[in-house]
Amino acid sequence: MPQTLAPEEVSRHNRLQDLWLVIDGAVYDFTDFVREHPGGIAVILKCAGRDATAVYSEVHGPNLVKSTLPASHHKGVLAPGTKMEEPPRKHQQRQQQHHQAPQPSHASANLDALPAPAPSRPPLETLISAHDFEDAASKTLSPKAWAFVSSAATDLHTKAANASAYSLITLRPRVLADVSSVTTATTILSHPARSPIFCPPTAMARLVHPEGEKELARACRSAGIPQCVSVSASFPLADILAAQAAHPVRQPYDLPVFFQLYVDKNRANSERLLRSAQAQGAKALFLTIDAPIPGKREADERVASDESLGSPISGARAVNDSKGGALGRIMGGYIDASVSWSDIPWLRRTVPGLPIVLKGIQTWMDAERALDAGVDAIVVSNHGGRSLDTAPATVMVLLELQKNCPHVFDRLEVYVDGGISRGTDIFKALCLGAKAVAVGRGLLYGLNYGAEGVERYIEILRDELETTMKMCGVTSLDQVHPGFLNTLAVDHLVPGRQENPNTPWRRDRHSRL
Repeated sequence: MPQTLAPEEVSRHNRLQDLWLVIDGAVYDFTDFVREHPGGIAVILKCAGRDATAVYSEVHGPNLVKSTLPASHHKGVLAPGTKMEEPPRKHQQRQQQHHQAPQPSHASANLDALPAPAPSRPPLETLISAHDFEDAASKTLSPKAWAFVSSAATDLHTKAANASAYSLITLRPRVLADVSSVTTATTILSHPARSPIFCPPTAMARLVHPEGEKELARACRSAGIPQCVSVSASFPLADILAAQAAHPVRQPYDLPVFFQLYVDKNRANSERLLRSAQAQGAKALFLTIDAPIPGKREADERVASDESLGSPISGARAVNDSKGGALGRIMGGYIDASVSWSDIPWLRRTVPGLPIVLKGIQTWMDAERALDAGVDAIVVSNHGGRSLDTAPATVMVLLELQKNCPHVFDRLEVYVDGGISRGTDIFKALCLGAKAVAVGRGLLYGLNYGAEGVERYIEILRDELETTMKMCGVTSLDQVHPGFLNTLAVDHLVPGRQENPNTPWRRDRHSRL
């Protein structure tokens, strides 16, 4: 029988050397853990001797504290019918200040001075395109959630180019083909999928919806597509896998869940995470390689972070500092910038038998090197324009691979993300050799409506893909090829092997103006 503790007793343990917290009515001793906390001491110290339930529950599943602290650190339960003081939550005040105008100072104030009501989301059934979901999210997500999801590096050139480059590639439809029946079914890493779409790793999805990645898992099961869980997810991998398994919608095949990793500076932490993910049933490892350090996302920096936010998998937490409040930068402080090609064998040894996918290929040279390294697949990605601004648009990288190393498509599965918002975009990517596409921001915009919104978003893309296939005389994805595309408008922008970017620049090779 757990010991019953009065609030007065708990509140006395409010120092770094003697620190208790109340979570869901249970009292825990965090004294030994606080200095090991990956997110730092400050966020726990703010809750010392208080009820931390609200702060904890915003970003953590209910079982995390029980699995993290040994049983000896469970001191008892709070006396029934009593309440504890909660820590101050400054992010709520900031959000209120952002959304609300000052209240009138007297009763006769003009009614026009009253704060306008927060915008309501349009009914889900009225959203008929990916752009509708983005528009709804821009008006109804919290300022921090919108800044985190929509932001990109510095001047946003790459984010814009990811989308606009698709419009420069036009279609060449074939006609008088029997297209009365078409299928978008495919396989991703040998796993059946209803569409050539998968959910990429997206950090901190609980910013958008209370159920975060668990809702994404439910939606992916309903839609029949794989999900890749981020190491910076809002919930433990076990909770996400359980949510997917418990979802009542069933597919005629098992849907895989993949796991994404940023390598930790403490390699032992990464090894522990990887072995745990493999033991829990993750079917592949996606190693992110295009962000050895976080990019500068100014929109995210300008909006202060909720310092209660954190990832139960990586252990990283949000903190505001002199540079701003960008979640990606602050929570990415644990990432090891020394990761290199020589670490691929280490990953193989850590998770033997698990397919390895490199996420972040942006040149044909690195695609060939990935092939030589023996990985199973690559993702052509620039982190949605969130890492390095003026990096090439991802569809342009597909063209670069087709021009310089087409054999890569025969020996690796190639995926692509970035700027995809239409079924025509998906069709063009598949014609250029992609096996499947990933849609990150879009699914988070759908998550604004929960799992149902994500399902509708995927359904819209699949319907548009089917329409494009029929219009082009295609009935299955094994029939697509570059001949369905006119790329003349951009071909001159694609580097060739003879234009070796590794050649040192010499002044005498250039004319002097």
